[in-house]
Amino acid sequence: MITLHEYPITKRIIEISEEFARENHAEEVKQINLVVGDYSGYVASSIDLYFEIIAGDSLCKNAVLNIERVKPKLKCTVCGEFFERRPFSFECPDCGGEGRPTEIGKEFYVKSIEI
Repeated sequence: MITLHEYPITKRIIEISEEFARENHAEEVKQINLVVGDYSGYVASSIDLYFEIIAGDSLCKNAVLNIERVKPKLKCTVCGEFFERRPFSFECPDCGGEGRPTEIGKEFYVKSIEI
């Protein structure tokens, strides 16, 4: 599945990486490490595809894009453990308590840039 709103964010990732390279007097970007939560609103595979298309005319043309995906987690209201939700259940696998949504899985940021 390819979605269109990943295009501008991918373009911005390339711009940020190029700015970083220029500020550090580098001729190219070698690697970009990106963190994308499954509930961030962005599709990691679409970012990867757009990166291959857009990076061709930039300092990132030979860069490797590594995407670290973060699965969403709930937090148990009884024992405080974080856990991945099972289908149709909010039950904590450790104690049976109720899980509440957290911010885990909504991450979206450039973790590091290697030049």
